[in-house]
Amino acid sequence: MNSPHPKKPWLIDFVLLAAIWGSSFLFMRLGTIEFGALPTAGVRVAIASLFLLPLLLWRGQGPQLARHWKKTFFIGLLNSAVPFACFSFALLYISTGLSSILNATVPLFGALVAWVWLKDRPHGMRILGLVIGFVGVALLAWDKATFKADASGLTTGWAVLACLLACLCYAISASYTKRYLSGLPPLVTATGSQLGATLGLALPTLLLWPQRMPGSTAWLALLAVGVLCTGVAYILYFRLIENVGPARSLTVTFVVPVFAVIYGTLFLNEVVSSWMVLCGAIIVCGTALSAGLLKLRR
Repeated sequence: MNSPHPKKPWLIDFVLLAAIWGSSFLFMRLGTIEFGALPTAGVRVAIASLFLLPLLLWRGQGPQLARHWKKTFFIGLLNSAVPFACFSFALLYISTGLSSILNATVPLFGALVAWVWLKDRPHGMRILGLVIGFVGVALLAWDKATFKADASGLTTGWAVLACLLACLCYAISASYTKRYLSGLPPLVTATGSQLGATLGLALPTLLLWPQRMPGSTAWLALLAVGVLCTGVAYILYFRLIENVGPARSLTVTFVVPVFAVIYGTLFLNEVVSSWMVLCGAIIVCGTALSAGLLKLRR
């Protein structure tokens, strides 16, 4: 029987999305140093909105957004505003490689959300996968997270927790999108979500705007993360959810750390320890089991 979804377009979207989102950690790092966490997130979604809205109107999809604005705006708060603010904050204290590895727990949280909300209770190997995945997170956090500030006032513990909160939000929003926004064009969902996130972050962005105007590098970084890593990426992401479902779409986070680590090593001179690689492998294996994407032979 032929698959209703051609493999080639799906794989192209998948790999392209992973490569784009992998670069988002680099761009957010460059931006947040000068803008601060909340302004970085606010400018990111505002730029994405300015990029997407004209495309939406040009495609004649404005009426669809008007009919579904409440749900798309809500998904913007859950899928963009909160996670972007969390990761921007985290990148002030931890490396892009570590934050991207923690981002790979999204499908793990997705399985838990499906269990609690959709009553999709895992069995057998999927339960084992949940345990393995959370063991990997615990080992990574044990090694990297501390709530005791160093001489410079940095504390990595809150940064790790912020990343995990962002992952939980991503997981909830994926199931919400599939359940309540199924059938809606990806451009409508992407545009509405970024408009909602922009409204949600507008006041914090203005209140916490840096006193000194950020330089050109920071602005260019946010322009890239806004247009490419948010505007273009979310069109691809919501198209993946529509075509192959939230569970398989969320597995893009398995590949994102590969690109993020490469970018961080090349452009930020970050060092990836063998412990991070080991814990990342444990997290990915556990997540794949919990999502039912990896099955052990008996």
